[in-house]
Amino acid sequence: MSSTSNFEVRPATVRDAKAIAEIHVSASQAAFKALFPGEKAPAMAIDKSQAYWCDAIEFSEPQVFVALDAGQVVGFVGFDRSRDKGTPPTTGEIWAIFAATSHWGQGVGLALWDAAREGLLEEGCTKVTVWIPLGNERALHFHDLAGFKREMTSIKTVPVGAVKVEEIRLKRDLN
Repeated sequence: MSSTSNFEVRPATVRDAKAIAEIHVSASQAAFKALFPGEKAPAMAIDKSQAYWCDAIEFSEPQVFVALDAGQVVGFVGFDRSRDKGTPPTTGEIWAIFAATSHWGQGVGLALWDAAREGLLEEGCTKVTVWIPLGNERALHFHDLAGFKREMTSIKTVPVGAVKVEEIRLKRDLN
């Protein structure tokens, strides 16, 4: 993966929360439809997502960065220490990374990953993890290209609306 990008990445502000929520909801629903064709995507309320991301930005838990294209928010990443039990404090986690569907495949994810990696290194992290639904080929491919390795023994089932989704943890060194 190349680290060149045409996107500006900066820490999110509370004013970005609505755009973040809109991207979160639309990209999540598009990914769900690709995973489960014919299934009804679970309802995600933009206002609920906006409240979550507003709190995250205000309290820096997780840290949130946005990618901009001509001044418009086109993606975001949330990252912090790993939430997984038993992980050392030097393990970070990508809590969420999403790009607007209109910008898929254009380098937004790479720009956000680069910024999150730098942020985690500044926090003293040496490793990073991310949880991805097993059937989300787009996300798995992106993280494979970014150097993440799948931990086959980590697979877990989580409810997403009325559907159960298997997720896998991916991990990589930050160096």
